[in-house]
Amino acid sequence: MKLFTNSNNINSLKLLVSSNLAKLDLDVVYVSPSKDSKETLPVLEVGGAKLFMPGPASVFLLQEGGMLKDEDLKQLETLLEWETNSLYPMLVSLLQHKQAGDQVIMAQLRSLLAVLENILAKQDHLAGNILSVVDVLVWCDLYPVMTDTRMRKDVAKLSKTCSWFDKLAQHSNFSSSLTKFSTGLDGCKSASLSLLSLHPQVKASPLPVQTGGVAEAVPQPSLSTVDQAQLSAAQTGWTAKAKQNKDRKGPCLPHKGERNILITSALPYVNNVPHLGNIVGCVLSADVYARFARLRGYNVLYVCGTDEYGTSTETKAVEEGLTPRQICDKYNKLHKEIYDWFNISFDKFGRTTSQEQTEIAQDIFWSLHKEGCTKQDSVDQLYCTHCERFLADRFVEGGCPLCGYEDARGDQCDSCGKLINASDLISPRCKLCARCPEVRTSNHLFLDLPKLEERLVDWLEKTSDKWTSNARIIAKSWVKGGLLPRCITRDLKWGTPVPLEGFKDKVFYVWFDAPIGYISITAQYTEHWEKWWKDPDNVEYWQFMAKDNVPFHSVVFPCTLMGTNQNWTMVNRLMSTEYLNYEDAKFSKSRGVGVFGNDAQDTGIPADVWRFYLMYSRPENQDSAFKWEDLMTKNNSELLANLGNFINRATKFTKDNFNSTVPEMDLNNDDWEMVARVNQELRSYINLLEDAREREAITAVFNISRLGNQLMQHNTPWKLVKGSAEDKSRAGTVVGLSVNLACLLSVLVQPYLPNLSARLQEQLAAPPTVNVIPEQFHMMLAPGHKIGEPSPLVEEIKAATIELLKAKYAGKQSERGDKEKSPPAPAPAPPGQDKELVSQLEKQVAEQGDKVRQVKTNKAEKAVIDVEVKKLLDLKKQLGAALGQPEGAAAGSKKGKKK
Repeated sequence: MKLFTNSNNINSLKLLVSSNLAKLDLDVVYVSPSKDSKETLPVLEVGGAKLFMPGPASVFLLQEGGMLKDEDLKQLETLLEWETNSLYPMLVSLLQHKQAGDQVIMAQLRSLLAVLENILAKQDHLAGNILSVVDVLVWCDLYPVMTDTRMRKDVAKLSKTCSWFDKLAQHSNFSSSLTKFSTGLDGCKSASLSLLSLHPQVKASPLPVQTGGVAEAVPQPSLSTVDQAQLSAAQTGWTAKAKQNKDRKGPCLPHKGERNILITSALPYVNNVPHLGNIVGCVLSADVYARFARLRGYNVLYVCGTDEYGTSTETKAVEEGLTPRQICDKYNKLHKEIYDWFNISFDKFGRTTSQEQTEIAQDIFWSLHKEGCTKQDSVDQLYCTHCERFLADRFVEGGCPLCGYEDARGDQCDSCGKLINASDLISPRCKLCARCPEVRTSNHLFLDLPKLEERLVDWLEKTSDKWTSNARIIAKSWVKGGLLPRCITRDLKWGTPVPLEGFKDKVFYVWFDAPIGYISITAQYTEHWEKWWKDPDNVEYWQFMAKDNVPFHSVVFPCTLMGTNQNWTMVNRLMSTEYLNYEDAKFSKSRGVGVFGNDAQDTGIPADVWRFYLMYSRPENQDSAFKWEDLMTKNNSELLANLGNFINRATKFTKDNFNSTVPEMDLNNDDWEMVARVNQELRSYINLLEDAREREAITAVFNISRLGNQLMQHNTPWKLVKGSAEDKSRAGTVVGLSVNLACLLSVLVQPYLPNLSARLQEQLAAPPTVNVIPEQFHMMLAPGHKIGEPSPLVEEIKAATIELLKAKYAGKQSERGDKEKSPPAPAPAPPGQDKELVSQLEKQVAEQGDKVRQVKTNKAEKAVIDVEVKKLLDLKKQLGAALGQPEGAAAGSKKGKKK
C-alpha cells in the first residue's frame, strides 16, 4: 500500500496513525504540489484502487489490521458522521482562513469542542472506554488547534478534552506518526489547500450521550423509529408495480377527474439580464415544482414569458440606439437562452408584445368598464422637462412618504414594501437625468378597487390559507388600511393601446397589463386557453414569485379578474420567496450587482450545480445569501462526497464484480429496515414538495443517499465478494439494493438536477417507465438487468476556481469589462479598418493566447481553462470584426495562434 502525501497534512496523519495501530506497512511517498495545484491529498493506493476520503481510508486500514469489526463500525456510525460532516469541515475552514479564523468559525468550533467535552466528562474515549477510529480522526482534526500556543490558551478550560488529547499524544502509535509534522495552525496551513473540501451538514450542537456512551447525531435520518407496519409495507411495496403516467400528445389541456395544475412564474422584465435572485425566486422555483408534479402524474401546464411594455423598454431603446421592438427581440432571445441553459421546462415561453395580449387585455378592460369597475380622474404626474416626457413610476426616485427611505421608487418602497404614488415622493428626482421633475395634470382611467374590496377580502379569507406566509401577510396588510382606486393608464407610446375614446393616446399601465400576459401567453400556446383560465373548479392555479411582486398578484390582478364578473381561474397557491442576497450585498439588476444568468453560463460550472445550490439556499422563510465559498463546499460535500460518491460506488461495483448485471437479491431484516427508512424519507420528500417547500425537500434526497452509503459501508461488499458463496450472495443483495436506490435517486433528483438525472439513467440503462415518483421504494431494476458504463457524475470545485470567479464577478457588472454580459446590438460592418483598434486587439489576442497556454501548462481545472479560452475566442471575434472579415475568419488567422 502506498500513501501519496504532502507535508503537514492532517488527513495523512489519520492514515499514519491508523496504519501504526493496525501494524500495517505504508510506503509513504512525499510529493510537493505547486502553489496553484488542484490536487487533493493524501491518496491511499491499494491494489490499483485509490482512496482519497480520510475517514473511509482509516476505517479500511484498521479493518485490514483486524482492529475494527463490522459490528463495532455500526456502533460508531453516528460519531463518524458527526466528525465527517461537522468537525472536519470546520477545521479545514479554520486552516484555509487567511487570518487564523474569523469569529463565526471560532464560535462554531467552540460549540463543537463543547460537544467533545460533554462526552469525555463521562468516559475515557469518544466511543466508550476503549480507543476507536473516532478518537484517531478527531485527534488528528484537532492537532493544529491543540498544538497552537494561542489556540491552546483559548480552549484550556475544556480540561477533559485537553487531557484526552495529551494522553493520546503520548501514545506511541500517535507520537511516532508526528516525526515530520510541524505544530500549530501555521505549521499545518501549508497543506490546507490540498485537503478534501467538505461542508458542515449539521449546526454544531451537543450530542446527547446514550447508555453505553454512543452519541446520537442531530439530525440523523436513520434514527427515526421503524414499526412493524412500516416493515410490512416495505416488504409488500418492494415487488409492487408503480403506476405509469399517461403519455399524451399535442397541447396540454385540463382533463376531468384529473389533477390539473396551471403554473406561472412572474414575468421577467425584458430590459435587462436576470440575476440569480430573479431566477431562484421565479422561474427555477416554478420549474422544480412543475417537474415534480409531472413525475407524480399530474396534468401540468407551465407558462412564462417576457414582460415587454412600459417606459423601461423605451428608455433602454434610447440608450442602445434601437427601437423598442428591437430591444424586446434582443432581450427576449437573451432571456430564453439563459432559461434554456438552466433547463427550465416551460410548456410555453412567450411575450406580452403580441396580438393575443392586445385582444385579451382590451377585452378584460371592456368587461371592467361595462361592470362599472373603472372610473376617470385627473392625475398630477411628474414630468421631466429635460427629458421631455412623463416619468413612469419606476423612473422616479425620492424619499418614501411613509418610512423616509431615501431611494424609494415611484411605485413601491423597497424598504417598507408599501405601494406609493410617484407624486407623493419627498424631493423626487428623475432617474434618467437626476433633475427634479415638475407636476403636470393628465386625465387617466382607474380600476375601482374600493368597489371590489369586499369581494377581495372574502376571497382572501377563503383562499390565502395555503399561500406562503409572507404572501398572506403582505396581501392582508395591504388591504387592512382600505383600498384606493388604482390608475391603470399611462402617457406612453410603447404599450397595449387603451381602446376607450378620449384615451386612445394612452397605453395600459404595465402592472395592469403584465399579469394578463399569463393568459395571453397561454393563448399563444393553445387556442383552447379558456379551458385553463375559465374553469376554476377543475384547475389549480400556482404562482411563483419573489415577495416584491405579491401586492400586484394578490390584490390588483385578482381584482381585475373579479371586476369582469366572469368565471376566471384565480390563484390557489401564491408561493413567494424572500430575497436572495449576494455575498454581503443585495442583488440588483439596475446597479449590476451580483451574478447574472449569463455570468453563470460563463463560469464553466454546470447548470445542474447552479440549480442545486440555488435550491439548497432558496430563501423560503427568510432572506438567504449566495456565497462563492458556500457554492464550492455544498457541491463538494453533498453532491460529490454524498450523492455522487454513493452512485459511483453502486454502479462501478456492479460493473466490476457482477458483469454490469443487477444481481439476485435476498433481503434480510436489516435490509427491510433500510427500505422502510427510505420510504420515510420518500414520504417526507413528497409531502414537502406538494407544498413547494423545495429547499427542505432536497434534504430528503441526500438523506436517502446517506442511507445508501451506510448500506455499502456497513456491509463492505468489496470484502464479501472475496469470501464464501454465502458472502458473495450477500454482496449481490447489497449491490442490487444499492443500484436500485441509485435508480430511485435518479428520479427524485430530476426536479432539481435534470441533466444529472438523465446521465445517471443512461448509466443505469433505466427504461423511461422509471420516471414516476412512487409512493414506496420498489424494485426498479430487476435481477438480470444490464446497466451501462459508469462514470463520475459530479466534479470537485477547487478553491482556486472559486477565488478566480469571486474576483471576476466582484463589483458592478458594468465595471467588470465583461463584453459578454449581453448580446451586442446589430451593427453594420465597418466601412474601413481602424488600424489603432486592430493593433490593440492583435496585442490582446496574443497576450490572451499566452495566458491560455500557461493555464493549460499548469494543468488548471477545466472550468478555469474554459473561462480563459472563451475570452480568447471573443477577442478573436472582435479582431475579425475590426478587420472586416466574416465571422470565424479571424480564428484561422496567423495572429490567432494554435493553442
